[in-house]
Amino acid sequence: MNERFIDRLAYSMKEACEVSSLGKTTLYGHIKAGRLDAVRVGGRTVIPAESLKKLLSAPSQESKKQSSVAHQP
Repeated sequence: MNERFIDRLAYSMKEACEVSSLGKTTLYGHIKAGRLDAVRVGGRTVIPAESLKKLLSAPSQESKKQSSVAHQP
């Protein structure tokens, strides 16, 4: 990860794509689904760093499904 992105309060969409390795469409999909916070500042959309970290550290729905299927008797 680029050092200039460490300890940021928020990322532009371009920066969020770069640090997360996710595409812009994917990030907007997470915003629309309520899994990622976004703040409009003037004409820019910025992503709070904590929200992006939370999204990336949360287990995916697919892994939750596989886990629950594996544990059923």
